[in-house]
Amino acid sequence: MKAEESVKNYPSSLRMYCNYTTREIRKVCKNIGPRGSGSESERKAQEHFKEEMETCADKVVMEDFNVHPVAFMAWVVLDGICLLGAVLCSFLNLPVVSLALTCLAILFLLTEFLFYWEFLDPFFPKKTSANTIGTRTPTGEVKQRIIFAGHTDSAWEWRFMHLGGKALFFGGSGYAIVGLLYMLVISIIQTVQFGPVGGEVTGAFVVFRYIELGFVPAFILIMFFSNFKKPVMGANDNLTGCVTSIGVLKFLEDNNITFENTEVVALTAGCEECGLRGARAYAKAHQKELQEIPTVFFCMDTLRDFDDMAIYAKDMTGTVKNDPRVCALMKAAGAQCGVDLPYHSVYLGSSDAAAVTKLGVPAATLAAMDPTGPRYYHTRRDTEELLEPRTIEKSLDICLHALFMFDEQGLKEQYD
Repeated sequence: MKAEESVKNYPSSLRMYCNYTTREIRKVCKNIGPRGSGSESERKAQEHFKEEMETCADKVVMEDFNVHPVAFMAWVVLDGICLLGAVLCSFLNLPVVSLALTCLAILFLLTEFLFYWEFLDPFFPKKTSANTIGTRTPTGEVKQRIIFAGHTDSAWEWRFMHLGGKALFFGGSGYAIVGLLYMLVISIIQTVQFGPVGGEVTGAFVVFRYIELGFVPAFILIMFFSNFKKPVMGANDNLTGCVTSIGVLKFLEDNNITFENTEVVALTAGCEECGLRGARAYAKAHQKELQEIPTVFFCMDTLRDFDDMAIYAKDMTGTVKNDPRVCALMKAAGAQCGVDLPYHSVYLGSSDAAAVTKLGVPAATLAAMDPTGPRYYHTRRDTEELLEPRTIEKSLDICLHALFMFDEQGLKEQYD
């Protein structure tokens, strides 16, 4: 049975749950507001989602986990400090120290941004966040499971994106990256050519060293990349994913639909914006049960830009390949809804699906956002006024079609 065959007048029903989603998002924005990772407002939003899930799920739990929210984005500040120190040490004829500081900056970039390791966490204050999980159990034995997920927290504002959009964001970031690579090359050459400590720089290397000063503004600016005092509203990123997940459960409850062997879960994860910490905590806590039966982790993030709706088959800056079977399920569901969903990669950054994929759970992400970075991304512009009901409705439609398809056919490489 297809989703549109499950109820009479399916289009009207779909529109009703789209309206529910937009109302809920506006309610959270008005009554709770921005929800920085690990903040009290993030917990209030989770408590609100728990109340919503209790109207449509058989079991709802909030699971706490520890998090060091500032640690993830702090690598940018630390890189700025390290690179300024590297320039200073270069002028003090200490190229080996300059090299060490540059390598430390690269280490922070790789461990935190590229691989999302919790490398810096022990050095920053600890807080408690939570995941909220609503489960609709089947009438019979649980033989398979599908999890619809979004993240509850909102990002700290990115100053470059707010002040100048993607031109300033990519320009400023690229400027700093070129500077980092320049410092690496020059410090290696100077160490080899003039010795690790105290060797007097001569010839063309005097000019090369003064070029380093041209990157000092970039190293200073990146220290102010994130405004840790201003979390954004995050109406699209990612209340859309959270409430659409709950909307799936609402649809099933209101239409008295329960599957025989398929468990349906809605997950509103905490702390995605500080390194996917909530999804990772959930997958770690439930890893055994998630791997005991076929499970689909259907992640949704920023359901806003209709023409950019896509399946993210590669994640974590292209280093993680999400499950091709989950991607195939999303692709087939999209086709049933009249949308040809392309496969994309998260070229810079990551989604919760990557954290779950890395722990061996089949996952992929459905997103609808300009991949080059819209002006509202991680800025104060991401408010309820920018919600796009057409995109939310189509995303919910795809979720429901994927759900009914998965119930009938399970997890497979190709769908009918």
